[in-house]
Amino acid sequence: MQNLFFEFVFLVLIILALVMLAQKLRLAYPVVLVLGGLALSVTQLFDNIKIDPEIVFLVFLPPLLYEAAWQVSWKEFWKWRRVIASFAFPVVIITSCIVAVVSHALIPGFTLALGFLLGGIVSPPDAISATTIMKQVKVPRQMLSIIEGESLLNDAASLIVFRFALAAVLTGQFAFSAAAGSFFLVIVLGTAIGLGIGMVFYAIHRWLPTTPSIDTVLTLLTPYCLYYAAEHFHYSGVLAVVSGGLLLSSKRHSMLTYRSRIESIDVWSVLSFVLNGLVFLLIGLELPTITRELDAGLGPAIGYGLLISLTLVVGRLLCSFGAVLVTMFASRFITVADANPGWRGPIILGWAGMRGVVSLAAALSIPLLTPQGQPFPYRNLILFITFVVILVTLVFQGLTLPWLIRKVNPENRHQTIPEERQELILQKKLALQALSYVESAAGPDGSPNDDYLHNLRTRLQLDAAFFTQELEGSEGPPDETLHRFHRHYLTLLEQQRTLLHEMNHRMEFDEEIIRKHLTILDLEEYKLREKQLQTTGAE
Repeated sequence: MQNLFFEFVFLVLIILALVMLAQKLRLAYPVVLVLGGLALSVTQLFDNIKIDPEIVFLVFLPPLLYEAAWQVSWKEFWKWRRVIASFAFPVVIITSCIVAVVSHALIPGFTLALGFLLGGIVSPPDAISATTIMKQVKVPRQMLSIIEGESLLNDAASLIVFRFALAAVLTGQFAFSAAAGSFFLVIVLGTAIGLGIGMVFYAIHRWLPTTPSIDTVLTLLTPYCLYYAAEHFHYSGVLAVVSGGLLLSSKRHSMLTYRSRIESIDVWSVLSFVLNGLVFLLIGLELPTITRELDAGLGPAIGYGLLISLTLVVGRLLCSFGAVLVTMFASRFITVADANPGWRGPIILGWAGMRGVVSLAAALSIPLLTPQGQPFPYRNLILFITFVVILVTLVFQGLTLPWLIRKVNPENRHQTIPEERQELILQKKLALQALSYVESAAGPDGSPNDDYLHNLRTRLQLDAAFFTQELEGSEGPPDETLHRFHRHYLTLLEQQRTLLHEMNHRMEFDEEIIRKHLTILDLEEYKLREKQLQTTGAE
């Protein structure tokens, strides 16, 4: 147990090194982690570490889904709900059907039930890889919203398909009407359980005397309670986590204090980074185990994996353009978010179909034996095909997606105001609102009635004038004066840090107070760096 713990410590250190390498090479870190895992698998240094499907489903999946739900904009999710729903449910089902037919036709002895099982395993794309790449290359916000929203639902849809296909293989029976009814029951009740438990946690945060630490711990426990409650009654734990996460995310400002929000965001950012890093690295480490257990020849198995990968890529592209046609037809009868999506968006969304850890965990969860005590048919081949699909889509599509985005150059037809201008408008309005309040607190002679209010009004007037000047010149290239201001301000902050560190050596000053002011300076630098990114695009 102690050796295993230290192996995980070394794995985390390797993850940090590989992520830094990915940043240096300007590549998406999931691609580099998978390739790094493959390289490590050759050394056999981490043979003791295996992907346990139960650990993935019970330990890794709930917090990753919950964190994704908190990151998704409910407004954007609702705006693009029809596109997201079409990718999450119909496309997953269509993809499963296509994979079932192709695998049944190409693999000797492979039944349709096994084909549907394989289709349910490999149908859900991994959104973490796609969004990581898209954030490195400038893409319209609606594409990220669709990919993020799809990721919240497609895992649930694929795992439900996998569950029914596995039951059909084990029992040898499949009743479509009963399966369809159970399918919708699993979806509806899983969502209902998520909303119900979400309201319980909302009440705890909202009305009980919690502290920021308690709030943070509660957010860590919430996804596990949501997932376990739904799975205990054999409904969709994934949808329970998604629905509960979306509900609590929409109410974060009413149920959490400012300190709870800041502390929980920091904790979740680190946790999701480590969990994602581990699962992508473990995917690469699984190669020797999967290859050793392969019954069929390695050459034919690789061929099957490549054919299924090609089927998935082509199938998703066709479904993406099919969704455009359906949207254009539906716009004649109902109001849609985009009546004419064009061709650029569907190409990028269709190509952003990399597979990930959910597919591998689902494949690993296939039982070794059937109820009759016989070895599960083609289990090792399904595992190998799944691994090839993950490797091909993640590495090949992941490396070519930035190039495709640059070539296609998607236009943002739904953003009426550029993001940089939105930032300036909001900042100006906030400054004017604050100035209005300060002036309303002025004395009868129209001037603030104390020095503090006078200083505050002067600062707000300067801010308002600064943002007005920025807005008037925001259409052109950034002003050199603004760059010089940023440089001076950053130097000023660094000198203030130096002063605080010097004062920390004096015994009469409490270090906790010094740290508080250092944190304030960090927040100031963070805001300034964000402004630099908006105006220059530099890191």
